[in-house]
Amino acid sequence: MLDSIFSIFVPIHREGYRFIGIFAAITLLMFWWLPEFFGWVGVILTLWCAYFFRDPERVTPIDAKLIVSPADGHVSMIETVRVPPEVDMDEEEALRISVFMNVFDVHVNRSPIDGKIIKINYIPGKFINAELDKASEHNERQALTVEADDGRKVGFVQIAGLVARRIVKFVNEGDQLVTGQRFGLIRFGSRVDVYLPKGHQALVCVGQKAVAGETVLAEVCDEPKVRSGRTA
Repeated sequence: MLDSIFSIFVPIHREGYRFIGIFAAITLLMFWWLPEFFGWVGVILTLWCAYFFRDPERVTPIDAKLIVSPADGHVSMIETVRVPPEVDMDEEEALRISVFMNVFDVHVNRSPIDGKIIKINYIPGKFINAELDKASEHNERQALTVEADDGRKVGFVQIAGLVARRIVKFVNEGDQLVTGQRFGLIRFGSRVDVYLPKGHQALVCVGQKAVAGETVLAEVCDEPKVRSGRTA
Protein backbone atom coordinates (compact mmCIF):
# COMPACT_ATOMS: atom_id res chain seq x y z
CA MET A 1 0.00 0.00 0.00
CA LEU A 2 2.74 2.48 1.00
CA ASP A 3 4.73 1.59 -2.12
CA SER A 4 1.71 2.50 -4.27
CA ILE A 5 1.30 5.84 -2.49
CA PHE A 6 4.97 6.79 -2.72
CA SER A 7 5.11 5.80 -6.40
CA ILE A 8 2.69 8.67 -7.11
CA PHE A 9 5.18 11.26 -5.87
CA VAL A 10 8.63 9.89 -6.73
CA PRO A 11 10.98 10.52 -8.26
CA ILE A 12 10.76 14.25 -7.57
CA HIS A 13 12.81 16.67 -9.64
CA ARG A 14 15.48 18.54 -7.68
CA GLU A 15 13.91 21.89 -8.72
CA GLY A 16 11.01 21.04 -6.41
CA TYR A 17 12.91 20.38 -3.18
CA ARG A 18 13.03 24.04 -2.14
CA PHE A 19 9.33 24.61 -2.76
CA ILE A 20 8.30 21.43 -0.98
CA GLY A 21 10.44 22.51 2.00
CA ILE A 22 8.79 25.95 2.04
CA PHE A 23 5.29 24.43 1.89
CA ALA A 24 6.18 21.98 4.68
CA ALA A 25 7.63 24.74 6.90
CA ILE A 26 4.53 26.91 6.44
CA THR A 27 2.35 23.89 7.26
CA LEU A 28 4.19 23.35 10.56
CA LEU A 29 3.66 27.02 11.46
CA MET A 30 -0.03 26.70 10.60
CA PHE A 31 -0.36 23.72 12.95
CA TRP A 32 1.44 25.73 15.64
CA TRP A 33 -0.37 29.07 15.33
CA LEU A 34 -3.73 28.37 13.66
CA PRO A 35 -6.68 26.01 14.17
CA GLU A 36 -5.90 22.40 13.17
CA PHE A 37 -8.06 22.67 10.04
CA PHE A 38 -5.61 25.12 8.44
CA GLY A 39 -2.71 22.82 9.21
CA TRP A 40 -4.36 19.99 7.30
CA VAL A 41 -4.97 22.36 4.40
CA GLY A 42 -1.22 22.97 4.47
CA VAL A 43 -0.56 19.21 4.39
CA ILE A 44 -2.73 18.87 1.28
CA LEU A 45 -0.94 21.77 -0.41
CA THR A 46 2.47 20.30 0.48
CA LEU A 47 1.47 16.95 -1.01
CA TRP A 48 0.23 18.74 -4.12
CA CYS A 49 3.58 20.55 -4.41
CA ALA A 50 5.45 17.22 -4.24
CA TYR A 51 3.06 15.79 -6.82
CA PHE A 52 3.59 18.79 -9.12
CA PHE A 53 7.37 18.33 -9.20
CA ARG A 54 7.29 14.59 -9.88
CA ASP A 55 9.60 13.45 -12.67
CA PRO A 56 8.69 9.92 -13.78
CA GLU A 57 10.75 7.87 -16.22
CA ARG A 58 9.42 7.63 -19.76
CA VAL A 59 9.87 5.16 -22.65
CA THR A 60 10.73 7.16 -25.78
CA PRO A 61 10.25 5.75 -29.31
CA ILE A 62 13.45 5.84 -31.38
CA ASP A 63 12.83 7.01 -34.94
CA ALA A 64 14.33 10.11 -36.59
CA LYS A 65 11.07 10.75 -38.47
CA LEU A 66 8.96 11.03 -35.30
CA ILE A 67 8.20 14.11 -33.21
CA VAL A 68 7.31 13.21 -29.63
CA SER A 69 5.44 15.38 -27.17
CA PRO A 70 7.59 17.80 -25.14
CA ALA A 71 4.96 18.04 -22.41
CA ASP A 72 2.28 16.20 -20.47
CA GLY A 73 -1.20 17.59 -20.99
CA HIS A 74 -3.84 17.82 -23.68
CA VAL A 75 -3.39 18.91 -27.27
CA SER A 76 -5.09 22.31 -27.38
CA MET A 77 -4.31 23.49 -30.93
CA ILE A 78 -3.11 22.11 -34.27
CA GLU A 79 -2.81 24.69 -37.02
CA THR A 80 -0.54 26.20 -39.63
CA VAL A 81 0.74 29.59 -38.44
CA ARG A 82 3.46 32.11 -39.12
CA VAL A 83 6.71 31.20 -37.40
CA PRO A 84 7.26 33.63 -34.48
CA PRO A 85 10.43 35.74 -34.64
CA GLU A 86 11.90 34.05 -31.55
CA VAL A 87 12.03 30.70 -33.41
CA ASP A 88 14.99 30.50 -35.82
CA MET A 89 13.46 28.46 -38.66
CA ASP A 90 13.91 28.92 -42.41
CA GLU A 91 10.18 28.77 -43.22
CA GLU A 92 7.70 31.64 -42.87
CA GLU A 93 4.94 29.21 -41.88
CA ALA A 94 4.96 26.00 -39.84
CA LEU A 95 2.63 23.40 -38.39
CA ARG A 96 2.10 24.32 -34.71
CA ILE A 97 1.01 21.68 -32.21
CA SER A 98 0.26 23.05 -28.74
CA VAL A 99 0.16 20.98 -25.54
CA PHE A 100 -1.45 22.62 -22.51
CA MET A 101 -0.40 21.60 -18.99
CA ASN A 102 -2.69 22.14 -16.03
CA VAL A 103 -1.42 22.27 -12.44
CA PHE A 104 -1.82 18.50 -12.03
CA ASP A 105 0.29 17.50 -15.05
CA VAL A 106 4.00 16.68 -14.95
CA HIS A 107 5.82 19.92 -15.79
CA VAL A 108 9.26 18.58 -16.74
CA ASN A 109 9.62 19.16 -20.49
CA ARG A 110 11.41 16.80 -22.88
CA SER A 111 12.95 17.27 -26.30
CA PRO A 112 10.67 16.22 -29.17
CA ILE A 113 13.57 15.43 -31.51
CA ASP A 114 17.28 14.60 -31.73
CA GLY A 115 19.45 17.55 -32.72
CA LYS A 116 21.67 20.48 -31.80
CA ILE A 117 20.29 23.56 -30.08
CA ILE A 118 21.13 26.42 -32.44
CA LYS A 119 19.16 29.16 -30.67
CA ILE A 120 17.55 29.87 -27.29
CA ASN A 121 15.45 33.02 -26.93
CA TYR A 122 13.85 34.18 -23.68
CA ILE A 123 11.04 36.74 -23.99
CA PRO A 124 9.54 38.37 -20.87
CA GLY A 125 5.81 38.94 -20.97
CA LYS A 126 2.41 38.59 -19.36
CA PHE A 127 0.78 35.65 -17.57
CA ILE A 128 -2.61 35.26 -19.24
CA ASN A 129 -4.29 31.86 -19.62
CA ALA A 130 -1.87 29.69 -21.63
CA GLU A 131 -4.76 27.96 -23.43
CA LEU A 132 -5.58 31.18 -25.27
CA ASP A 133 -4.02 31.60 -28.72
CA LYS A 134 -2.72 35.08 -27.88
CA ALA A 135 -0.55 33.60 -25.11
CA SER A 136 1.98 32.61 -27.78
CA GLU A 137 2.53 36.31 -28.50
CA HIS A 138 2.01 38.04 -25.15
CA ASN A 139 3.11 35.66 -22.37
CA GLU A 140 6.54 35.08 -20.89
CA ARG A 141 8.15 32.36 -23.00
CA GLN A 142 11.37 30.62 -23.95
CA ALA A 143 11.98 29.37 -27.47
CA LEU A 144 14.46 26.68 -28.46
CA THR A 145 15.36 25.91 -32.07
CA VAL A 146 16.93 22.53 -32.76
CA GLU A 147 18.56 21.41 -35.99
CA ALA A 148 18.29 17.69 -36.69
CA ASP A 149 21.02 15.65 -38.41
CA ASP A 150 19.06 15.80 -41.69
CA GLY A 151 18.97 19.62 -41.58
CA ARG A 152 15.37 20.01 -40.41
CA LYS A 153 14.84 22.85 -37.96
CA VAL A 154 12.20 22.34 -35.29
CA GLY A 155 11.18 24.97 -32.76
CA PHE A 156 9.56 24.44 -29.40
CA VAL A 157 8.41 27.23 -27.11
CA GLN A 158 7.74 27.02 -23.37
CA ILE A 159 4.95 29.47 -22.52
CA ALA A 160 4.24 30.55 -18.95
CA GLY A 161 0.58 30.42 -17.96
CA LEU A 162 -1.85 32.06 -15.59
CA VAL A 163 -0.14 30.70 -12.46
CA ALA A 164 3.33 30.04 -13.85
CA ARG A 165 5.99 32.47 -12.73
CA ARG A 166 9.25 31.03 -13.98
CA ILE A 167 10.62 29.02 -16.87
CA VAL A 168 13.67 26.97 -15.94
CA LYS A 169 16.05 25.62 -18.59
CA PHE A 170 18.48 22.72 -18.16
CA VAL A 171 20.33 23.20 -21.46
CA ASN A 172 22.29 25.83 -23.40
CA GLU A 173 22.90 26.84 -27.01
CA GLY A 174 25.21 24.38 -28.73
CA ASP A 175 24.08 21.41 -26.63
CA GLN A 176 23.17 18.19 -28.39
CA LEU A 177 19.73 16.84 -27.45
CA VAL A 178 18.30 13.38 -27.83
CA THR A 179 14.59 12.72 -28.15
CA GLY A 180 12.96 12.52 -24.72
CA GLN A 181 15.81 14.33 -22.93
CA ARG A 182 14.74 16.76 -20.21
CA PHE A 183 15.41 20.32 -21.35
CA GLY A 184 13.40 22.43 -18.93
CA LEU A 185 10.51 22.94 -16.54
CA ILE A 186 7.76 25.52 -16.08
CA ARG A 187 6.25 26.48 -12.72
CA PHE A 188 3.09 26.13 -12.28
CA GLY A 189 0.71 25.55 -15.25
CA SER A 190 1.61 26.39 -18.82
CA ARG A 191 1.92 25.34 -22.47
CA VAL A 192 4.51 24.13 -24.96
CA ASP A 193 4.21 24.89 -28.69
CA VAL A 194 6.05 22.76 -31.26
CA TYR A 195 6.74 24.32 -34.69
CA LEU A 196 7.32 21.84 -37.50
CA PRO A 197 8.49 22.62 -41.05
CA LYS A 198 6.60 21.57 -44.17
CA GLY A 199 6.43 17.83 -44.65
CA HIS A 200 5.22 16.83 -41.18
CA GLN A 201 1.93 15.06 -40.53
CA ALA A 202 0.15 15.54 -37.19
CA LEU A 203 -0.72 12.17 -35.61
CA VAL A 204 -2.79 13.57 -32.75
CA CYS A 205 -6.03 15.52 -32.59
CA VAL A 206 -7.23 18.44 -30.48
CA GLY A 207 -8.29 17.30 -27.02
CA GLN A 208 -6.09 14.21 -27.03
CA LYS A 209 -3.97 13.49 -23.94
CA ALA A 210 -0.21 13.67 -24.54
CA VAL A 211 2.63 12.23 -22.44
CA ALA A 212 6.02 13.94 -22.58
CA GLY A 213 8.71 11.82 -24.17
CA GLU A 214 6.25 9.10 -25.22
CA THR A 215 3.29 10.34 -27.25
CA VAL A 216 4.11 10.77 -30.96
CA LEU A 217 2.73 14.14 -32.07
CA ALA A 218 3.78 14.02 -35.73
CA GLU A 219 5.98 12.34 -38.29
CA VAL A 220 7.69 13.24 -41.54
CA CYS A 221 5.17 12.66 -44.31
CA ASP A 222 5.06 13.54 -48.03
CA GLU A 223 1.29 14.12 -48.13
CA PRO A 224 0.02 15.52 -44.81
CA LYS A 225 -3.67 15.03 -43.99
CA VAL A 226 -5.84 16.56 -41.28
CA ARG A 227 -6.62 14.12 -38.46
CA SER A 228 -9.84 14.49 -36.45
CA GLY A 229 -11.10 12.69 -33.37
CA ARG A 230 -14.23 12.04 -31.35
CA THR A 231 -15.06 11.68 -27.68
CA ALA A 232 -16.38 8.25 -26.72
